[in-house]
Amino acid sequence: MMPQPLTPRVCSHCDGFPVVHITTGTTSPNGSRRTFPATCPACKGTGTRTTSAPLVSAGW
Repeated sequence: MMPQPLTPRVCSHCDGFPVVHITTGTTSPNGSRRTFPATCPACKGTGTRTTSAPLVSAGW
């Protein structure tokens, strides 16, 4: 049997919405609102997270 690829998990910080546009409160000359994009710092704008490696306890 061939190993199955890991399915990407949805980022727990942004719930899969990695880029949002935030309004500045001002309007442009044509009447539309001025916005700027903000990306999720946890997933760096991908919307998915890789599974973290399990913690290993190193003892004597």
